[in-house]
Amino acid sequence: MVISLVTLFFLSTCALAVINYPVIPDDVSTPVQQRIAIKAPNSISIGWNTYQPLEDACVSYGLSPAALTSRECSFAKSKTYPTSRTHFNVVVLSDLKPTTTYYYRIDSSNSTTEKFVSPRRPGDHAPFTFNAVIDLGVYGTDGFTIEQGSSEHKKRTELAQVDPSLNHTTIARLAATLPSYELIIHPGDFGYADDWFLKPKNLIHGTDAYAAILENFYNQLSPISSTIPYMASPGNHEATCGEIPALSRLCPAGQRNFTDFLTRYGDTMPTVFPSQSSSATARALAEKAHKLALPPFWYSFEYGSMHVVMLDTETDFPNAPDQPGGSAFLNGGPFGKTFDQQLAFLEADLASVDRHVTPWLIVAGHRPWYTTSTSARCAPCQAAFEPLLYRYGVDLAIFGHNHNSQRFNPIYDGVPDPNGLKDPKAPLYIVAGGAGSIEGLAKLENPWGSYKWGYDEDFAFAAIDVKDKKRLGVRFVRSRSGEVLDRVELVKKHKDKFVRQELPV
Repeated sequence: MVISLVTLFFLSTCALAVINYPVIPDDVSTPVQQRIAIKAPNSISIGWNTYQPLEDACVSYGLSPAALTSRECSFAKSKTYPTSRTHFNVVVLSDLKPTTTYYYRIDSSNSTTEKFVSPRRPGDHAPFTFNAVIDLGVYGTDGFTIEQGSSEHKKRTELAQVDPSLNHTTIARLAATLPSYELIIHPGDFGYADDWFLKPKNLIHGTDAYAAILENFYNQLSPISSTIPYMASPGNHEATCGEIPALSRLCPAGQRNFTDFLTRYGDTMPTVFPSQSSSATARALAEKAHKLALPPFWYSFEYGSMHVVMLDTETDFPNAPDQPGGSAFLNGGPFGKTFDQQLAFLEADLASVDRHVTPWLIVAGHRPWYTTSTSARCAPCQAAFEPLLYRYGVDLAIFGHNHNSQRFNPIYDGVPDPNGLKDPKAPLYIVAGGAGSIEGLAKLENPWGSYKWGYDEDFAFAAIDVKDKKRLGVRFVRSRSGEVLDRVELVKKHKDKFVRQELPV
């Protein structure tokens, strides 16, 4: 028994020593894990973490790095949760001029001046690009490496067992191409902290390993998310400290029920985005939707020519996989005041969209129902959401969860739209789940329905080009090289101010 205790103490000490926590800066007010988001029309939220609580977080900003003449403060103490070493801060900058470069500096003796371009006003029909990045993990000792997808590790369906190169291909590509896109949507799976147990060194101190992975991931993402609006909604890997039921029952306080996701993004994602329509009915529906919205789980925002809805495919609808009794056994949520709050929000929000103001209607969530993988296909999601997406003429639906890249031509209820990409009634569906996680890439399995293209050999993400009121492009970009793997154009006339379609019999 004595030998066993000594051995356990030795192993515990060694394991603690190799937990990959970032170094805490000497000035504990130093901002880390910086992120910005579109908060409301003409508003940007600035979020960051510190290694001490702040009584009043403040940001100075202006139109020149040499003249940060405006200042906003949170007037609220930092938030945190058990097991987090850091504290969460948010400041909202309002009344910004549209599409204007602003410079900002978070109050600290050890911060730098960053910049962003303020949001396009709804109804601005000039072209722009945004990226869809889903299933994005940490790189390095607790994650994957650049070697996944190389000639030695082609079609990674298992974990890479090679030394980390500390070079994240997707984050590197996003950083290298910053001027070419205006925002990022990320519907689910950030960092993969709940996969801490896949590295043997973490097995004794999983609580610290989980926290360390989150700290590292959001530091790695910060060069992009500090200057480009990063719009988030949940995935299954945000739910709890481990997807294995035996592990999830042992998760400590702070690592259950989407706690980090809610604390990190709850005050940064959009709240009120009033309709710009001339229709009183549309404005009333938008107001109803905003009362039912529950960011960061479900919400919408408008940007230029597009109206974007971010969904929660994990909880808060019938047979949702992550909530108590769900098929994923993750015991999360529900979060709405009523069981139907998310679906009531979705219908009111979609019905409010004035296509003369924002012609492109885009919906994003984590779990897909059109995918080559039977096991990744979310039938409850399809039953809950697909009829609404069709009825209100959603143009593009973006999902992840299956760790590869896929494109399905417009389709409804398993039947391809006969118009294809030329004025279809059904949405164009894509899966952009191959950005890169420790779990590796998933092999393409059984093409069906309107499946047109897929890629499972290397990490990739989707770039969406909003060209004008009638043309929208979708590109899949290989993260390592920037090569365009697939490119299509969706053409819609968008004649009707409001879309109401009968469901096919």
